[in-house]
Order: sequence, then C-alpha cells, then structure tokens
Amino acid sequence: MIEPSDALNLLDDLIAKAKAAGAEAADALVVGSVALSHAQRLGQVERLEREESQDLGLRVLIGKRQAMASTTDTSPAALAELVERAVAMARSVPEDSFCGLAEPGEVARQLPELEICDPAEPGTALLIERARASEEAARAVAGVTNSEGAEASWSFSRIALAGSNGFAGTYSTSSHGLAVSVLAGEGLQMERDYEFSSVVYGADLEDPEAIGRRAGERAVRRLGARKAATGTVPVVFDPRVSGGLLRHMASAINGNAVARGTSFLKDKLGERIFPQGITVIDDPHRPRGLRSKPVDGEGVANGRRKVIEDGVLTTWILDLRSARQLGLETTGHAARGTSAPPMPATTNLYLEPGRPTPQELMADIDQGFYVNEMMGMGVNGVTGDYSQGAAGFWIERGELTYPVSEMTVASNLKDMFMNLSAANDLVFRYGTNAPTLRVEGMTVAGA
Repeated sequence: MIEPSDALNLLDDLIAKAKAAGAEAADALVVGSVALSHAQRLGQVERLEREESQDLGLRVLIGKRQAMASTTDTSPAALAELVERAVAMARSVPEDSFCGLAEPGEVARQLPELEICDPAEPGTALLIERARASEEAARAVAGVTNSEGAEASWSFSRIALAGSNGFAGTYSTSSHGLAVSVLAGEGLQMERDYEFSSVVYGADLEDPEAIGRRAGERAVRRLGARKAATGTVPVVFDPRVSGGLLRHMASAINGNAVARGTSFLKDKLGERIFPQGITVIDDPHRPRGLRSKPVDGEGVANGRRKVIEDGVLTTWILDLRSARQLGLETTGHAARGTSAPPMPATTNLYLEPGRPTPQELMADIDQGFYVNEMMGMGVNGVTGDYSQGAAGFWIERGELTYPVSEMTVASNLKDMFMNLSAANDLVFRYGTNAPTLRVEGMTVAGA
C-alpha cells in the first residue's frame, strides 16, 4: 500500500498534469485498502480471504463542466491516459453551473486526530477463533437446529485527497466485525435470527460467545410466530431497526433531494418535525465512530451538528454543489468515492436517548407491536408514505407476549416523527443509531 507522503506526491503530480492538459481546476484521491475475512459453517471453514486494492480517482473542471475518471493502475502510462480521458470527457459533457472545488479559504488547513484506526492487524488465527467461538455458542443454545454460519472480518483503509485549491490531507480507518446467524425449529416451523458486532478497535469487539448466545436465543424465541390482528396501535421499534427512521429522515434532508424538490421535508427547515425534547446529532468526529472522518470529501472542515434540536429541523445535509444550488453554505457533509463526484451524506448520525427504560416506554400499551425486523423498501421519499413488512413480538398490557411475523406497519413519516418518543438505551452499533423508539397510532396489518 502506498505511503501517505508518496500518495500526496502522486496526487500533486496528477493534478499538475491535468492542468497542463487543459483543466482549469482538479482534485484527486487515492484509496488503498486491505481486508481479511473468514467464514465458517457448522464448524467447517468456508472462506478465508485476503484482499488488497488501490483505487485512484481524478476530477477535472473546465469552466462549468466536470468529469471523473478512475483507475487501479498507477503506472506513468496509465496515469497519462487517465488525465487525457478525464480532460476529454470534461470538454464534452453539459455545463453544471453549481459544480466546482472549494475556494482556498474554505478548505481545512489542519485535520483533527481521531481514534478511527486500530494499528494492530489481527492474524487469521484470531479471526478463525472469533468465528468458531460465536458459532459454537449459538449452536449450543437449546432449540437451535442449524446454522447459516459465522463470519469474522477486519479491514484497513488509507485515504489521500488533494486539490488544485491547496487542500492536501491523508487519514486511515479500520474496522473489526463478527456476525453469526442460526436457525431454530424443524421443517416448516424453522426461524432464523442473527447477532453481530462491528467496531473500529479490536479491543472493543463484543465477546464472541456472548454474540453467539444472543443469536441462538433470539432464533429460539421466534419459534411459533403467527400473525396478529389488524388495527391501529402503538409500534415500538427495537434498536436493531429504529435507526431506519433516522435514515429516512436523512434522505429527506439531503441537499440533493431538497434542491430537486423531491423531499417530503423540503419546506420544513426551521420548523418542528419531532416532539419537544428530541435531538438528532451528526458527529463526524465521534471517537471510534464507525463513520468518523477528520474532513469531508471536498477537503472542507466538518464537525458535530445538531440536525434536530428540541424537535426543530435546523439544517440540511449539504456538500458544495447542493449548497450552491440552494444559495447556502456547505455543511461539510460531502462524501465521495474514486469514480463519482462528491455527494452529501451523514456520518455518525444518532438520536439522543430519552429518560424512560424500554420497559417503561411501553408499560402503558394495552395492545401493540414490538418490531425487531423490517423487510421491503416501501417508503416514498416525496410524500413520506411509509409501509414495510415487519416481524417481532406482540405487546399485551406492557409486556412482550408471543412472536409475530408476516406483518405490515404503515403510516406517514411526518406523522411518525411527530408522534415519536425515545427510551434511554442508545448504543452505538451502526453508522446511524437510535434507542428504542415508540410511535403512536400506526396501522398494523396482519390476520
């Protein structure tokens, strides 16, 4: 993998060649990565892989035209061809009046030090042991009858970004992961469930045996699932699925959707869209956050923002292009790869926990639905209409009773947001996180 200083020298040289070939401005990035993964099923190794890659992307601008080109070959001949191709494309594409690099005064001059890279690479023996221990623990749970397998993984990435506007920076990230999925029951009465842990530092990974036991216990608990009655009831979203509501919100406040007018929240900036007390934060500098990064994909400084404050929508999620289109300033949310221009995206997005425990949150529910699995993509980003398949447990008099499946939950996201309350059990396990959430008055369709 190319060293940081060599990567920046490579990018500087590439940008200089692009300008010499006719580009008025240019930026480029190189992403090097290493990944290890091991998968086993029923105690037998199914896969043990190591993958190394290096991708380079060049963006060139001529007037209000821009083009991207990428390659995995960094030989002089390949880079010369890359420059020629990118410049030729930029001369032939339609104009985009909102494209362009950050101004020199907008770029970050220093990158904060973040805990986003574990310097220790695990050996294959450790990955094998993690997967073995988790699958064995899951299969040892009474009632578990089969396994879909366990997988342990590790990855490391190094990102270097430079532009003709004076920005140049590098940073590295890592991740450790472990997941196991098993089945309980026999024949047509089988049910499956899973558990996982994903972290930046290996030392923070949950105990493999505990992960396995939870997967097995969850699968067994689903046995005997049936449909519940159709009606309008409170729905409680388990933390495994509650972050989905935040992801729908994030899509609706994405600058591209707002600028196109294709968001159900396009006219809600500065207005209340959640109840008082609800706060949603996006924090790219969260220590050991799964999506933390010291700078955005355009070299603009980023930082912690309250997207929702006391229920009020305070900001859009903007990169430079969408900000210009809306007549605003970027919020430092540009994300990018090597083969496409930057686009706005959240980082570590989370809903702050409330005060009640999950048990207290649903204590007064006479009849309700506790959802811990969602299926389908039934969300209309233009209208906010929401309808998805769901499974979980039926709530009676504040307690989880029998497992239910083949259900549908439906409402409109604007109504769901305004009728939402949060428990106190926020745990950071994903890029987007929320505690247990309760939503009043949803339509539940079953038997």
